[in-house]
Amino acid sequence: MATKEISPVPSFFFNTTTAYIFKRLGQGAFVIFLVSLLSFFLLKLSPGDCLSDLRFDPSITKEFIESEEIRLGYDKPVYMQYFIWLSSALRGNLGQTCQGSIPVLSLVGARAGTTLMLSFATIVITWAIAIPVGIFAAVKQNTWGDRLVQVISYFFQGFPSFVLAILLLMLAQNTSLFPVGGLTSIDFSDLSWFGKVVDIGYHLFLPVLTLTIISFAGLQRLMRGNLLDVMRQDYIKTARAKGLPENKVIYVHALRNAFNPMVTLLGYEFGALLSGSFITEFFFSIPGLGRLLLEAVFQRDVSLVMAGLMIGTFMLVIGNIFADLMLKLLDPRIKLEEMD
Repeated sequence: MATKEISPVPSFFFNTTTAYIFKRLGQGAFVIFLVSLLSFFLLKLSPGDCLSDLRFDPSITKEFIESEEIRLGYDKPVYMQYFIWLSSALRGNLGQTCQGSIPVLSLVGARAGTTLMLSFATIVITWAIAIPVGIFAAVKQNTWGDRLVQVISYFFQGFPSFVLAILLLMLAQNTSLFPVGGLTSIDFSDLSWFGKVVDIGYHLFLPVLTLTIISFAGLQRLMRGNLLDVMRQDYIKTARAKGLPENKVIYVHALRNAFNPMVTLLGYEFGALLSGSFITEFFFSIPGLGRLLLEAVFQRDVSLVMAGLMIGTFMLVIGNIFADLMLKLLDPRIKLEEMD
């Protein structure tokens, strides 16, 4: 009687890419643990806490302060407070806000969508403009077009983002062309789904413009510099000596290698999605996560600040893994085991 052949386990579970992903996830988990440990102790050992202002309020009784200290775990040693926070976080419970006792996870979830939308729109628009402009500047090096682009880039790269936000706010107030703040109009609930999309985009125009202008300068200069470096390499000179068309030399051979460092940068930008819009959200009164965490720092709300730090660290880890995989996809010659 013939024995039934057992099908082998798919090689996907044993290939190099999968092993690399699990290895990096393990390293990322250790990094997140170290960041949480260091951040928690720094926040706890810094002067004051979220009850400091209440202690100086004569209308607040001592009994109420003591009950709040017990609720927040302030009566326990700092190391015990950390382990209590860590065990709760591993179960998906990030604690409650210091004042108001609102679950941190629900509060962060309600605000994170706005920040992600703002930051994602900024990254897409910035890259869509800066990369072609950087390529143009490199190809047209030392021409009037290249010099004009570099002058604009130098000007905006050193321009403070809060100053630009204030100038655009003044423009909105004096012209009434754009909303001054907020994310939606008063009649937002009465609009159709398409009208709601347009209304949100209308309110995000100036904040996205602020972040795009500031980010554009450095990104296009980096793209220009990378492409110029690659175009000076010997294999590019060899390709030209063989009589290949200049467009093929630049846009096929040179551009592919020049774009690799940009992919790495994209991974870091993914990690900075939640933290890159703090000032913009504050000035334009956008109810996003950046503004929420900024207020949490002023209020010394440890649970809320820790939630923001952990989400940012997690996204940085995932962004770096994503960037490495994208590099491998764009250039098969890259070995993942050599990228640790």
